[in-house]
Amino acid sequence: MRPIRTILALGAAGAIAVAAPTLAAGFHDLSSIDRAVERFTGAPLGSEGGARTPVDRRLKLAQCPTPVALEWYGSGNRTVLVRCPVSGGWRLFVPIAASQAAAPARPVIARGEMVSIAVQGSGFTVSRQGEALEAGAVGDWIRVRPAGEKREAIRARVIQPGRVGMDLP
Repeated sequence: MRPIRTILALGAAGAIAVAAPTLAAGFHDLSSIDRAVERFTGAPLGSEGGARTPVDRRLKLAQCPTPVALEWYGSGNRTVLVRCPVSGGWRLFVPIAASQAAAPARPVIARGEMVSIAVQGSGFTVSRQGEALEAGAVGDWIRVRPAGEKREAIRARVIQPGRVGMDLP
């Protein structure tokens, strides 16, 4: 009788040891959201133009299987919408620290810089490299030209340093 109990006890302990990391890994890393918002805004946490505070560590967000999507929410670039772009994914609103004076936004893309151009639609994203023909701050619309082509320039919104894009209806 004892060997069977020992085997069952070892089996149960092994199942718990395997399940514990799985349960812990089931939640999204909140510090990765803080870092993504910092890259998106171009300003560190707590400073002007950056997230006002870190994401509340009490949140238990489901692990997002794809990279999170960030975009400005509302007017005046005062809130960043962070979302898990999968069916049934979560949304999170991150308030931005307001500036004391109405200073112009600093450019995060320089003229001549190589950028990633992303075009997003319902359920898809296409991206390619291009060249910025104008400097721009996050939220500005600038002219860009796809790399290796002599086509006319297109206009795209500055999403974050090194990335511009547009949404299709």
